[in-house]
Amino acid sequence: MSDAEGLQTRVVPVDSMSPDPAVIAEAAALLQAGRLVAFPTETVYGLGANALDPAAVRRIFVAKDRDPDDPLIVHIARASDVEMVAADVPALARELAERFWPGGLTLVLPRGERIAPEVSAGRRTVAVRMPSHPVARALIEAAGVPIAAPSANRFMRTSATTAAHVLDDLAGRIDMVLDAGPATAGIESTVVELEGDRVTILRPGAVTREMLEEALGRPVDVRGREAAAGPASPGMLERHYAPRARLVYLPGVMAPDVAAQARESAAAGVRVGLLLADEDAPGIEEEGLAVERLGPANDLERVAARLFAALRALDAAGVEVIYARGFARTGAGLAIDDRLRRASAAGREGGTGRAESG
Repeated sequence: MSDAEGLQTRVVPVDSMSPDPAVIAEAAALLQAGRLVAFPTETVYGLGANALDPAAVRRIFVAKDRDPDDPLIVHIARASDVEMVAADVPALARELAERFWPGGLTLVLPRGERIAPEVSAGRRTVAVRMPSHPVARALIEAAGVPIAAPSANRFMRTSATTAAHVLDDLAGRIDMVLDAGPATAGIESTVVELEGDRVTILRPGAVTREMLEEALGRPVDVRGREAAAGPASPGMLERHYAPRARLVYLPGVMAPDVAAQARESAAAGVRVGLLLADEDAPGIEEEGLAVERLGPANDLERVAARLFAALRALDAAGVEVIYARGFARTGAGLAIDDRLRRASAAGREGGTGRAESG
């Protein structure tokens, strides 16, 4: 039996605020033994392995069919544990950690010697964060080691925000899933790179650019595209996060015009779905088109929280093409735009495309 198939994947419900210590201990023992456990974070579900164990980390890549050149994020239980993960922690990193940890901010730092090189795809840096979800924190604490954990989905697929999403992609490939209900943020952490006093967002996410700028009192840059040499951090591949259906992303196009394009495709015999704001949906839903409501257009955090689940719901409905409207590129809207652009880039190449979220 290979590590990628034939396992009996156990799903164990846990209370999101007060997980059973016996369940956490069982999951921690699996991690200590080099096995794989999917667990909830406040952003998305992660697929965890002991970050100090090269063989365990390699199992992540096998289970996900993940490109080994795509680095992973290391999760820690306490801020002080960053010393175990990173070779150097500059003052700016400590300032950001004090402000945003525990939470959805990932820092790219020089990789410590104890971290398996596979975590960083051989690079000299490592991405690290401290999640705020009580189950994640309890699990990492009980395991006693930092946990490498990309999102718990197959490589090239939409991120998992529920245990059911994890099973859709990884049943039979991993040992255990801790089910604590839906992830609250629903979109991955923000990844930042530090150079002197300069902060650059490599991947927008749960911590917004505006939040970082308010905390630092100065502008924060956003890297537009991945460098040709390969992704510097998780989530930077040009093609990412795509559903099985082809995604057509229409930023700047009014919702009635998005619906008009969908109707044209439907008239040609294509099974279409739409990602719309709540206020867009009335009338369009009555036409019989598959519609997933993301929330009010001005509630970008709610839209972000619904995004991946909505994409998966349209896949489950059997649509062939998904038309998605754009949202304001402020706050969480920057991350929404990033995910939809990368997912639609996959679709432009024909067929399903490749998507991954780490």
